[in-house]
Amino acid sequence: MAVPRNRLSNSRKNTKRSHHAKKPKCVASCSNCNSPKLPHTICQSCGTYDDRKVIEVKS
Repeated sequence: MAVPRNRLSNSRKNTKRSHHAKKPKCVASCSNCNSPKLPHTICQSCGTYDDRKVIEVKS
């Protein structure tokens, strides 16, 4: 079983984990209605994807 030679201090341990923070979601705008949406997904407000009508949206 592997045993670490010396204990890492809390600040050294947290510095190693500095890149583990959550990143904000990237948001694209719909080319049809300009509402914010996730990239590569159907727009929930107008129902289009890649300038095609994919789903019918209830008003």
